[in-house]
Amino acid sequence: MTYGAHVRRIREARRSKDRSFSLRQVAKRIGVEPAYLSKIERGEVAPPSEVVTRKLAEELNEDVDVLLAMSGKVSTDLRDIILNRPALFADLIRQLRGLPDHAIVRIVREVRDGEW
Repeated sequence: MTYGAHVRRIREARRSKDRSFSLRQVAKRIGVEPAYLSKIERGEVAPPSEVVTRKLAEELNEDVDVLLAMSGKVSTDLRDIILNRPALFADLIRQLRGLPDHAIVRIVREVRDGEW
């Protein structure tokens, strides 16, 4: 699914329960023109900037990193972390590439919980 189609599906699902999630109202709340948001949803323009994607993610209660990845972007904070130690993070990501999700979740939990 494309970025725009995903955003539209989520927004319309929210609108089915809450009329304040119309295209116009969401566009107003995130600070873009309704025509621009419509073009994003229809895939007529490239996915928006990180700033707009962050606002959309917050508005739609979606994971910002997922939306950024769908738009072909990486959040600025992650980019800065990787640029700080590029060789180490490149090796880490390449090593994780073939692992199943449950193994990656386990690693993330161990790192987050400080279980070395």
